[in-house]
Amino acid sequence: MALVPSPVRDKYPPLPDDDFPWKEPPKVAITPCNPWPPPYYLEDGLRKVTPYHYTYNTFCKQRWRGREILDIFTSEFRDRDQGYYEKAIIEGRVILNGQPVPSTSTIVKNGDVISHTLHRHEPPCTASPIGIVHEDNDIIVIDKPAGMPVHPAGRYHYNSIIEVMRADRGYGWNPLPCNRLDRLTSGIMFIGKHKQAAEDMSAQIRGRTVKKEYITRVVGEFPEGEIVCEKPILQISPKLGLNAVRANGRESRTVFKRLAYYPPKDDGKPKEEKTGDVDDEGQPWKKLRGYSIVRCFPVTGRTHQLRVHLQYLGHPISNDPIYANQRVFGPSLGRGVSEDENDEDIMARLARMGKEEVADAVAYHDEMVDAYNKRKAEKQTGETCDVCDTPLYSDPGTHELGIYLHARRYRCEEGRWDYQTGLPEWALPPPGYEGPTESTQESDPLTVDLEKLGIADEQVEKKTSGATSTSAAA
Repeated sequence: MALVPSPVRDKYPPLPDDDFPWKEPPKVAITPCNPWPPPYYLEDGLRKVTPYHYTYNTFCKQRWRGREILDIFTSEFRDRDQGYYEKAIIEGRVILNGQPVPSTSTIVKNGDVISHTLHRHEPPCTASPIGIVHEDNDIIVIDKPAGMPVHPAGRYHYNSIIEVMRADRGYGWNPLPCNRLDRLTSGIMFIGKHKQAAEDMSAQIRGRTVKKEYITRVVGEFPEGEIVCEKPILQISPKLGLNAVRANGRESRTVFKRLAYYPPKDDGKPKEEKTGDVDDEGQPWKKLRGYSIVRCFPVTGRTHQLRVHLQYLGHPISNDPIYANQRVFGPSLGRGVSEDENDEDIMARLARMGKEEVADAVAYHDEMVDAYNKRKAEKQTGETCDVCDTPLYSDPGTHELGIYLHARRYRCEEGRWDYQTGLPEWALPPPGYEGPTESTQESDPLTVDLEKLGIADEQVEKKTSGATSTSAAA
């Protein structure tokens, strides 16, 4: 296999446990197959990719140092089982620093590069086009469709915003994302056309001079007024992408404001009250009737921050396959939970989603999907690939391609630019109801809210009596 030097930045600041003098990273294996144009095809409203061979080249992460290579693969990646990774190491499809791995117990060290060549099966994603909100010589502002990751990662490569845009504009074009949205989230994103433009916009976003507004749809009747959640968020499992409110997490702060509430059509006929702690056949969330459209103003930018804070408040995003999943979090859906005693059970249940079981968000029991769509969900089919023996998956249902979370508006605090989209279809009033068809028009919604709450300045911890703080409520 041919080897090429890896790109090296001018200077690497050595970590405390690095050996001196600092050594350049080792050579890495080139990708043996890089099909162009990408092998896309459209089918049943999905963008699909014909399976192809590919090599991942990954630098040793800090948490991998001093661990056996097989342990790293089995604990960090859920795409294949332990038997596959063990066989791949023995047969030379996994190499270390461009050389065969002596054994499955080989220790990985700082600076090592792991290469893994495999027959890649990418999951389908939405065939919806990437919307263009604004374009000039420096920046493209897009309306990202839900269900498509921004960067190639995990099981996705060509089915990513970066690669779809590259395929559309030419092989030599290099899109440079300036912000990031989760795969399941839709909305405003900035793509730099050149390095300086991307660095400038990224610096604005990191410096918190950009105000953001998201729209979401949550279970039940969300409280009126400004609701502040300041609970710290901790990453529970990098492998599963699971985060939760924990006392030892990172500082996090979100302001929420209800835009509309839509009760069920039969709300005028109250249900008979049930006694005891368990309601609706062990599903107490069912007494959270109807749904609310909520504006979200993140002050910090933690992974899954809005999803985790809404879950903690007891109003998760209604079609969230993780944080509104009763099979993972139990009947209470994780409301008010900040202890870690059940983390192992939660991770075990989540790991089964999409493999032995299909995801089971609250909305899947409601108006969102019928019995047919519940059956049409991504999970292992029991069949294997003729080339690589990897388990094959069914296509995802349309209800699995995204969640009710949309980045509606990004605005420069200094007033130099303001980009926004309309409300997504799922946030509009349902048939037979009246409600807002656009987000509340205020001169400066986030600043108004934060000043009213007394948290416009990061150093101010007190809040006025007009707001509800989950820190105090908890």
